[in-house]
Order: sequence, then structure tokens, then C-alpha cells
Amino acid sequence: MQPENKQFARSARRPVGTPRRSSASADPAAVDRHDAILNAAERLFAASGFAATSMRAIAQGAGVVQSLLHYHFGTKEKLFEAVFTRRSAELNQARLRRLEETMARGVPELAVLLEILLRPTVELGRDALKGTHHFSRLIMSVAVSQEERDKQLMSHHFDAFALRFIDALQVVLPGLSRPDAVWGYLFSVGVAMTMMAPTGRADRLSGGRCDDADTDDVLQRVIRFAEAGLRASVR
Repeated sequence: MQPENKQFARSARRPVGTPRRSSASADPAAVDRHDAILNAAERLFAASGFAATSMRAIAQGAGVVQSLLHYHFGTKEKLFEAVFTRRSAELNQARLRRLEETMARGVPELAVLLEILLRPTVELGRDALKGTHHFSRLIMSVAVSQEERDKQLMSHHFDAFALRFIDALQVVLPGLSRPDAVWGYLFSVGVAMTMMAPTGRADRLSGGRCDDADTDDVLQRVIRFAEAGLRASVR
């Protein structure tokens, strides 16, 4: 292992949470109903928010009787947590795997490190086939929420990866202080989150010279922006 990677390797021992196994997993029909409930809940929570979304509406959206929601998840709060856990666990496990594989090969370029963080974030809101575009709206609202439940969800599902990524930033940029690495991580993610959904605003503001539907172009611009800010923070 590269000497510069010792700090990251120590942090890599911290566990990242995994979603709990559902009791529905043994029965294919139950799995279908379970996923239908999660999909409907994700769509409705994203569109209307937690408070305005009823269990009845979720049941109707999933095409199941309301009692199944209580059977699988208990309460609306637990269902919301399950919706959030499903996508965030998948997202962070993929990012963590790439981060650890990359750091194990040696100290990467900053742009490579930033792509591990930012590509999944930008792409999250652009995959209508997987339905993650609904989750992108949901995570935006949770990320800026002052509700204790939402702050705990963000902490539980995202802090472990964030700490490992911040450690990696300080390996790649040895002169970067811990506060600047933390702010750099937060600013980078914040910019990427605003680009998760192609809204056409960049096209309007540029008179047609920008295309925010071009995911790779958007991603490269976000990486350049984040890289410049991080390098400017090195003292």
C-alpha cells in the first residue's frame, strides 16, 4: 500500500450501513408487492413531501390494499426510511467500492476522485428507467431539511462515505486542511445535486449554447469547477 494511503486505509475500516433484509424476499409475489409499495411511496413522497402523502394514496399508487403497507413497514415513518435506505445504500456502496479500489492502486488524480463522488450524484436524477429521478427529488428535500428525522437519515446513510471521501481528498491534496476538505466535499456535492435533473434552464440562460441534458458534458463541467475550488483551497 502506498504510504500516502495509510490515513484512508484506517478510515476504510469504519463500516457503512446496509439495508435490512425484508421478510418479503422469500416469496416472488411478495417481493413484487414490496417493490411496488416502495416505488409508489418514492414517487409520491418526492412529489408531495412526507406530510402531504397518505398511506392510502401510497396503497392506491401501488395497487395494493393499505393493510399490506402496515404489514411490510409498520408506519409511514418506517416506510419513508425504507424508501430512503433502498437507493442511498445502493448509491453509497457503489461509490465506496470504486473509492477503495481506486485508492488501493495508489494516489489518483483529483479529477478521478471527484468523478467517483459526482458521477453517481449527477446520474441519479437522469435514470427514468430505474426510477431514480424520483429519488433525486426526495434526497434534495431531505438534504436541506431541518427535521430531526431527515438529519438522522442523511447522517446514517451518507456520513460514513463522506468521511472516507474527505480522508481521500487530504491524501490527494496533502496541503488541504480538514475544514477545507469538509467544505470542499459539501460544496462539490451541492453543485452536483443542482444538476441531477435536466431542467433546460442552462439552455435558456445561454441562448441555446448550453445543453443540460448532455450528462457527460455537465459532469465534466462540475468536476472542473469542483477541482478548481479544491486546488484553490490548498494553503
